[in-house]
Amino acid sequence: MRLDRLDEIARRQNGVVRFGQTGLSRSAWHRAIDAGSLVALHPLVARCVGTEVTELQRIRAATLTVDSSVASHRSAAMLWELVPPDADAEVHLTDTGGAARRPTLEQVTCHRPRDRIDLRSVTRHGIPATPPLRTLVDLGITDAALVHGAVGAALGSGLVTIDGVDDCVRRHSMHGRTGVVALRSALDDWAIDARPADSILESAFVELCERHRLPAVTFHEVIEGWEVDFRFVGTPIIVECDGWTTHGRRRHQFETDRRKDDDLRSAGWVPTRFTYRSITQRSTDTARRLRRLLDRWGDHPVPGHPRRARNAA
Repeated sequence: MRLDRLDEIARRQNGVVRFGQTGLSRSAWHRAIDAGSLVALHPLVARCVGTEVTELQRIRAATLTVDSSVASHRSAAMLWELVPPDADAEVHLTDTGGAARRPTLEQVTCHRPRDRIDLRSVTRHGIPATPPLRTLVDLGITDAALVHGAVGAALGSGLVTIDGVDDCVRRHSMHGRTGVVALRSALDDWAIDARPADSILESAFVELCERHRLPAVTFHEVIEGWEVDFRFVGTPIIVECDGWTTHGRRRHQFETDRRKDDDLRSAGWVPTRFTYRSITQRSTDTARRLRRLLDRWGDHPVPGHPRRARNAA
């Protein structure tokens, strides 16, 4: 095989090639390694000299070595960008098809789970991997401390929904998967008042209120026919959390938001909106603005529920 053809294969596979893909004889393969054109990584899998050594390359080399395997656990979580890359982390693979060959590889763990729930091969960055929900369950087995952040990242990027994670927990609980414990705990953290949060942003707002000791809020109350994100208890102040994906890029949603605010104001409510950045990166300033609203409107009667006068008997 010509070297340019070998390079073409390597570019598609994060800089690594498998012996069977090259068209080389075994002796030619080993001569290329001896000559330094290839660097052996695993049996019959090598990287081309000059390619960058990355975690993606390590994972791809492992999946090429073990038949019917996909990246899983922390390795799949890294591919889905749910956890940060770690050059020293062990590569995790899962056998999806009962591979007859299961070699022992350095810094690689091969899993053979008994159940196949949510276990299939999807491609991420050109590498076969477990889908996001199965990845979250498996991550709880090997790296439970990372599950909370991974769930938040998956929700924030739209890879999963709260309802989807909830269904996943139920499915895997019936089979006693150990990773479900960490996933269930993370699900509880990302839900509000036992009701599913529509977005990671709403959970962040609850954390902001707790951290800055703001008054209690209700969640997803229906007011004037509209479901609102939050209302400060005993006040007419309503808070809407505006993520860019949902509220900023869709003109229909923008128009709906304006109509919603107009309806609430005309009925005597005080709607206010905060963006992702103001809640997550400018929380102190946002808390200060909320306190000003509470100072001004906190003692006003809730529409439809007039208060007795202060000096009433």
